[in-house]
Amino acid sequence: MPKIAKRVRATREGVDRTKLYPIADAVKLLKERATAKFDETIEVAMNLGVDPRHADQMVRGVCNLPNGSGRDVRVAVFARAGKAEEAKAAGADIVGAEDLVEIINSGKIDFDRCIATPDMMPLVGRLGKVLGPRGLMPNPKVGTVTPDVAGAVKAAKGGAVEFRVEKAGIVHAGVGKASFDADKLVENIKAFADAVSRAKPAGAKGTYVQRIAISSTMGPGVKIDPSSVLGGAQPNA
Repeated sequence: MPKIAKRVRATREGVDRTKLYPIADAVKLLKERATAKFDETIEVAMNLGVDPRHADQMVRGVCNLPNGSGRDVRVAVFARAGKAEEAKAAGADIVGAEDLVEIINSGKIDFDRCIATPDMMPLVGRLGKVLGPRGLMPNPKVGTVTPDVAGAVKAAKGGAVEFRVEKAGIVHAGVGKASFDADKLVENIKAFADAVSRAKPAGAKGTYVQRIAISSTMGPGVKIDPSSVLGGAQPNA
């Protein structure tokens, strides 16, 4: 049996892995144990009562974190003429059209979010096999295909996080940094959980939000009482 490192044992001490903690207590535990030499990311994972193999049970959306994500997000925008200038003025890191397609096809993908105006989608569609597997393909459902490129760039830079359910029915995202004040982390976690809750698909049956847990990059997972995040028990469909 592999030996557990001393630092890992220390971070796990005092955390009951079977207990459901109120959100404020869970955040306090994580912050106390985020002792790495870098500013650890705080992540939330939600187990949902869905089977994403069925189209009517797919969960996808975007959440604007009220206190930002703490990440420096690089944004690429497909746009021309006036819309390209709007994107640059809003703070986009890379803006282009055919030239941007060539850059991406060459293997250089130096951005975290990709936005496009609707008229650019026939061009962007050629990149589906490259951007799709990386979760970077623009999509109108999450606001990354839009004529309002300036608003989309500002949202991405300001802390908007996309989410999409995985095969096992889990949604997860980074919702802040360990250096954030506890109350700001609580606000971000609640905002993310609320966005996922509102994205409940028509085909979901039974209890939608089944489990919620938070963790830091190098720390333990802490289970949360869903009622302390969503304000009550989850109704059945």
